[in-house]
Amino acid sequence: MSNQLLKIGHRGVKAHVAENTIASVKKALEFGVDAIEIDVHKCASGELVVFHDFTLDRMTNGSGEVNKHTLTQLKKLKVENKYRIPTLEEVLNVIDRQCILNIELKGSETAMPTCKTISEYIETKYWNLNHFLISSFQHQELKTVYNINPQLRLGVLTKASVSDAIAYAKTIDAHAIHPNVALLSKDNVTLAQNKGYKVITWTVNNQQTIERVKGYGVDGIISDNPELI
Repeated sequence: MSNQLLKIGHRGVKAHVAENTIASVKKALEFGVDAIEIDVHKCASGELVVFHDFTLDRMTNGSGEVNKHTLTQLKKLKVENKYRIPTLEEVLNVIDRQCILNIELKGSETAMPTCKTISEYIETKYWNLNHFLISSFQHQELKTVYNINPQLRLGVLTKASVSDAIAYAKTIDAHAIHPNVALLSKDNVTLAQNKGYKVITWTVNNQQTIERVKGYGVDGIISDNPELI
């Protein structure tokens, strides 16, 4: 990862097309993003599906917990009456190394199958470690990734404390910390960077805030409107 500011589409481009859908990922690529952030859950039949919420109710015509449904059941649902819930593989095939993929481990037990999928794409489809960034609020999932493949780049998500994120990042040799924009100051961005971590902030959607955090020298901005960055 170079020193340029990474322009990262949030769940594809959430402001333009339904989040975490193939259409949203394609639109993000059209905007020329440096990276796309998506969320994964493990469904009842074991596959990784790209979906943010733990329940289906907000985004689909289904109801209940994502991880209690099989892939076949999930594929029958419509996201915002139009789109289907994609698998991680479907998203990877669309991106096809055109940008970095930031996979947020949202649900439990997502670390192992995510590592397995990444290994397959590195071994058989010419991807490399630098195409991936694995982030999570769930420290146990990040720890599992670290134990499976310590070379994978990890990002520690936080909406509570930059210093706590830095402390945890050290234990898993993380690449980045991902603080909520409300936590940022020039000082704590510099602190994290001086300790060797990239700072990737979320979710920054208006021009004024984007310019402010650029002034802090962050390494990446996750936005519903990445074209504003």
